[in-house]
Amino acid sequence: MKGLSLKIGAFNYSNIVLLVMMVCIRCGRSSIVHPVILIPGAGGNQLEARLSKHYKPTSLICNRWYPLNKDQDGWYRIWFEPSVILAPFTDCFAQRMMLHFDPLLDDYCNAPGVQTRVPHFGSTQSMLYLDPYLKHISAYMAPLVDSLQQIGYVEGETLFGAPYDFRYGLAAQGHPSKVGSKYLQDLKTLIEDASASNGGKQVILVSHSLGGLFTLQLLNRNPPSWRQKFIKHFLALSAPWGGAVDEVLTFASGNTLGVPLVDPLRVRAEQRSSESNLWLLPNPMFFGGTKPLVITENRNYTASDIPDFLKDIGFPEGVLPYETRIVPLVRNVEAPEVDVTCVMGAGVRTPESLIYWDGDFDKQPEMVYGDGDGTVNMVSLMGLQSLWGSEKNQSLKVIKVGGVSHMEILKDEAALDVVIGEINKLNSFSYRPPDHAEKVSEI
Repeated sequence: MKGLSLKIGAFNYSNIVLLVMMVCIRCGRSSIVHPVILIPGAGGNQLEARLSKHYKPTSLICNRWYPLNKDQDGWYRIWFEPSVILAPFTDCFAQRMMLHFDPLLDDYCNAPGVQTRVPHFGSTQSMLYLDPYLKHISAYMAPLVDSLQQIGYVEGETLFGAPYDFRYGLAAQGHPSKVGSKYLQDLKTLIEDASASNGGKQVILVSHSLGGLFTLQLLNRNPPSWRQKFIKHFLALSAPWGGAVDEVLTFASGNTLGVPLVDPLRVRAEQRSSESNLWLLPNPMFFGGTKPLVITENRNYTASDIPDFLKDIGFPEGVLPYETRIVPLVRNVEAPEVDVTCVMGAGVRTPESLIYWDGDFDKQPEMVYGDGDGTVNMVSLMGLQSLWGSEKNQSLKVIKVGGVSHMEILKDEAALDVVIGEINKLNSFSYRPPDHAEKVSEI
């Protein structure tokens, strides 16, 4: 009997849930699972563009040679397309990806003559690989989707995707945000439809990075009765709740995001124009107002000095939208009273301070590193724990996965085991969420 007990103990709870689910699925009862909707991070889905007669190319190359491939209606994949690593094409790409802030409209719009669209909303198709012809190097959510399918999820039936134009963000109440607000409405409709097509089951929302900020805004912008009816759980992976110092580098000197051969200065203006990048600058509520994030010979900049920082790097046009649209938005991070689990990497060297000794922001800085996931600082990843740790009606669980980076959270075996394990628990008939913030788990 002792040996039998040991064997039963080794066959853990998650395996039992998985076995039951597989048996039920083989019997044609896939509705045992709660539907899952995946919400990607910035750059985490394909984006398509088309040029109208109002487009004015900046060079002959942009006019005749880029892009190399279009469909019969003129649409082409602008993100991600590998030719952008070539300098002449990088300039064309940056010009077309640029957003423009209109102070009179108090909102962002595309560059003149450039139309964009997000393909395959409702599906995970545009989120699996950023380039479907280079799957090995451009995989994004493919490993996570594959893991979900192994436990019985079916694309278009119980598994859905909510890609979006990640250049755009959201604004504080009272300010228009046409593209971002439409995305929230489309996501809300997708949630309701996914629930309806699965017998009224509540939906599990799984976000990565920036997608977590959009998801939290969606929850807080809808009434408690709607959340209780449609949302089973919010599982946030690597969410930058308080922004990241890495975004300061993006604004100051440009950021290649790991793409080889690209000169960061060629994409800096485009990156500065992104509304969502403004949203991801370090939030003083988490980073404080005394710790220097940027160090120069003449002045240091903290998270409270972002307006001055934007002026001094040569981007004064970013101050108005930052102060009026972003600051009030990031000050309001309410608990949605929906069960939340945060899964994050930890123990990876992450930029904590940038040093520009001569004040030349055209150069890449020296860096001081701290804890985080290589992209997002730990103080930001742990932001909800610091805000909601004492909230009585907010269930919050935090899981740290050691040595896993911001992007590896979607493909690392140990991280995927955690994510799938949490989803298995949510699909268990006996699952009961805690009614408070749990102690942080470390793996």
